[in-house]
Amino acid sequence: MIELTPHILLTAALSGVVIGIFLTVFGGGGSVLAAPLLLYFVGVTDAHLAIGTSAAGVAATAMINLFGHWWNGRIKWPCALVFGAAGLVGSIIGSTIAKMIDGQSLLVAFSVAMAAIGLSMFRKPASEGDPNVHLTWQFTAKLLPVGLLVGFAAGFFGIGGGFLIVPGLMLATGMPITAAAASSLVSVAIFGTATAGNYALAGWVDFRLTGLLVVGGLMGGLIGNRLIGLLANRLSLGRKLFAALIIVVAVYIALRALHII
Repeated sequence: MIELTPHILLTAALSGVVIGIFLTVFGGGGSVLAAPLLLYFVGVTDAHLAIGTSAAGVAATAMINLFGHWWNGRIKWPCALVFGAAGLVGSIIGSTIAKMIDGQSLLVAFSVAMAAIGLSMFRKPASEGDPNVHLTWQFTAKLLPVGLLVGFAAGFFGIGGGFLIVPGLMLATGMPITAAAASSLVSVAIFGTATAGNYALAGWVDFRLTGLLVVGGLMGGLIGNRLIGLLANRLSLGRKLFAALIIVVAVYIALRALHII
């Protein structure tokens, strides 16, 4: 376990603030910075520990943010639960395989996933869809395989997977992006909990750091909500700049993992 020095306490809390801001303002893709921040800002030296701890933080943050969307009736619960149940199986399989891979190879794979997330954020989000969508057998047949694949990716890379869950829900059911974004938090919480639990069995979750990430994330969420209003006309540009940042960080992680720098 890492010693909780004043430096560690401060950097872990600040990491949570950064994650909370990006998650609130830009949604999908924000949580992918959690593991890199733990590794290169806080000072965690084990890649598995960073991924397991960040997964726990992402799950807790998603659960907290879930209640606001639930209260406002934005979540399509039947669709979200079917998708989440299938993804639960996938996340357990994915995180189990990831635990068997050495830290260097896992970081290289993680950097590839980060780059894919960054590139996906350059796409213009869709806004059309059926706001009154209801679960049917046809939708269930689509939700199960998509949920399984997305859950596997989320578990393997230790990420929330919102950037995959949102388009996955929209593709399978035709729901609008607002409902998909809210409903995706159900799966993020399920996948993150399963991944963190799997890593915790191997001793690769530091719940003290998780707590600091969550506390910082709450503060970041409050800041992010203020920024949304201030940046209302510049969110598209901000999203592209954030996507570029993710790609730069992905390249840095790959170069560090390969000992090029």
